Amino acid sequence: MPARALIINADDLGYDPAVTRGILRAMQEGVVTSATFMVNTPYAEAAAREARGLSIGLHLNLARGLPVWAAFPRDALEGGSFSEELAPLLTPEVVETEVLAQLELLEALLGQQATHVDVHKHLHRHPNVLEGLARAARLVRLPVRSIDEPMRRTLREHGVATNDHFLGDTGAKAYWTLERLEEQLAALPEEGVTELMCHPGYAPEAVKSGYSQQREVELATFLHPRARKLLTEQGVRPTDFRVLGREG
Repeated sequence: MPARALIINADDLGYDPAVTRGILRAMQEGVVTSATFMVNTPYAEAAAREARGLSIGLHLNLARGLPVWAAFPRDALEGGSFSEELAPLLTPEVVETEVLAQLELLEALLGQQATHVDVHKHLHRHPNVLEGLARAARLVRLPVRSIDEPMRRTLREHGVATNDHFLGDTGAKAYWTLERLEEQLAALPEEGVTELMCHPGYAPEAVKSGYSQQREVELATFLHPRARKLLTEQGVRPTDFRVLGREG
């Protein structure tokens, strides 16, 4: 059976020091192959020092904290911060400029280029955000996470590389248990590149989060010896977004 390509990406590097520690452990000791970095948090610089040399993309953050672009229009902020509710009001031009600013900051902090881009809280579900992100990604020739077929089609129409399939979610309970991982790996498509989005980590110590102890369950899942064995048994090839190459 040919190996099926699977990107196991941990979101929220830099979100909180404890979350960062868990993500790095999941990459260094477990089966997580990639992570995405929130560059506009108070904990970003410390996270970058520990993550250099790993496969790291940008976790575009339009839902928490301040923008990186100095001229970001203040009427698109609420209480001095980004707001998910205001995301539909952002123009593609504003989003494109902020994406490029966050990518530039990532490179400065990490000393390496991002492998790809995804979006905190999937705000690229909003058409203007997706349009601006696609423009920026096309310009710098980076892949972007797609979470469904319409998004995948839009990105590819812009000449942006993206994953062929997507798995993952969050909720009141931990999403990635060992049992669910086994079920999902057994059902992976035979062709294409699948991204498995996950949120391993230790419970946040500085940031209030609705996904807290659940992160520790996910961390245990991706550190478990059975996880690595499952990948082998199912003929799955762990990889990262660099497998998609660069478009354009």
